[in-house]
Amino acid sequence: MSDEEAGLDRAQRERIAEIVDQLRNAIERLDELQFDVLREAASRRSERPPIDKTLTQARRSLEKAVHLLSD
Repeated sequence: MSDEEAGLDRAQRERIAEIVDQLRNAIERLDELQFDVLREAASRRSERPPIDKTLTQARRSLEKAVHLLSD
């Protein structure tokens, strides 16, 4: 469904675009954190930390939100 079909005006489309940008920024920040967590685990020669799975799930959720809002 297009923005016009959804009944969104220009201001609402701009607000959604801002939210999408913020979500993409959050995805980047999660990526950085996840790499830091994995790098630290590798330096200690330990297993994959449980938080890595949580960070991956959070990232996927944000990616889904970006996809939904970008359609």
